[in-house]
Amino acid sequence: MDHTMSNPKLEVLTPANSQIIFIDQQPQMAFGVQSIDRQVLKNNVVGLARAASVFNIPTTITTVETESFSGYTYPELLDVFPGHPLLERTSMNSWDDQKVRDALAQNGRKKVVVSGLWTEVCNNTFALCAMDEGGYEIYMVADASGGTSKEAHDYAMQRMIQAGVVPVTWQQVLLEWQRDWAHKDSYDAVMAIVREHSGAYGMGVDYAYTMVHKAAQRVRDKHEVRAPVPAPISK
Repeated sequence: MDHTMSNPKLEVLTPANSQIIFIDQQPQMAFGVQSIDRQVLKNNVVGLARAASVFNIPTTITTVETESFSGYTYPELLDVFPGHPLLERTSMNSWDDQKVRDALAQNGRKKVVVSGLWTEVCNNTFALCAMDEGGYEIYMVADASGGTSKEAHDYAMQRMIQAGVVPVTWQQVLLEWQRDWAHKDSYDAVMAIVREHSGAYGMGVDYAYTMVHKAAQRVRDKHEVRAPVPAPISK
């Protein structure tokens, strides 16, 4: 029996079977987030976006009430996808907008990775409707999404999981797409993302590159290192 046919969620994410949607990654929406440190959230969102770019993942970016309430999408996110269209809407649920449904359908992939604000509103309603009406599999990136409280985020995640959503983290998605370090065409780009966005893991990579493998430091300019001067001997 082909278990992936009976349960497609057993199939890991690959660059060939998944697409991604960023829902309302806008400043006014982030102001309301209390479930995760907002700078960490932004770091994770941009790291995930860079991963999607490296692996050429079909990407949809939605915005809500940009000029009347939510503000412009993070420039760091837009810079990853220069010239990419932004799907503006009025509804809280992205699925309600025909442009969004058309974009997802055009990408032709049933596994949809989701990063959005807020978890309990825009992510939740999109996920439930996309599964129910569109037959999509939803992979919710918990640490690249945020809610108005820890409880709001956590209970929304629980509700979605009970409905069949797969919870993931941004780095999990990155490494699932990479899958094998022998894939050298993406190796250097993945390591660049890790070094800049993966905290202690990234620091460890920098350490290994420079101290173990004696690679050059990851800095734009060289810095003069002045030798230590021993402390004077007390008399």
